[in-house]
Amino acid sequence: MKRFYLFKLNLINKVILNTIKHLVVKYEALYKGNMKLVRKISPIFDRVIGILAALAAAVLLFIVLIISMEVALRYFWNLPIVWVVEITEYGLLFVTFLVAAWVLKREGHVKMDLVLNRLKPRIQALFNIITSIIGAIICLVIIWYSAQTTWIHFQEGSFLPSFLNIPDAYILFIIPIGYFLLFIQFLRRTYGYLGQWRAS
Repeated sequence: MKRFYLFKLNLINKVILNTIKHLVVKYEALYKGNMKLVRKISPIFDRVIGILAALAAAVLLFIVLIISMEVALRYFWNLPIVWVVEITEYGLLFVTFLVAAWVLKREGHVKMDLVLNRLKPRIQALFNIITSIIGAIICLVIIWYSAQTTWIHFQEGSFLPSFLNIPDAYILFIIPIGYFLLFIQFLRRTYGYLGQWRAS
């Protein structure tokens, strides 16, 4: 019985590995065909996400300044600024999505690599290709639903009752944009690791 289960487990592993290899070979053909286009677009995309990262840093600095000002005014002169909390919330949302693709490019997102680092470079590259493809698919799903939600809020003109009364759509639009940039970077990450996989 134990041998039977081991046989089934080995068979399943072989099927999974063969499927992954088949997908990688297909993706490799796509990689060769589109590499020239990727090389042309990459510098432009790098410039865009670099500018957005700088904008995110500026927004973060602005948040620090207005919070410091609000604390000082409230503590010393009892003059709180009522819109600071709302602006900070919106600002942090924008910072997150403006900088996400830039952070992914630098492999700065949190990841569990304790086991991965013990594997051979070729297997590491294969795992990174798989996770990049999964990440790109998840981004596409979120882009679709967040864009729909943003458009519905825009058509309805809805907003949360607050001091500033900013329409929801003007806040939510950064989510599909941020995930679109993240989607592009996941594709670039896949191309990069595919090159490593081919070279190793």
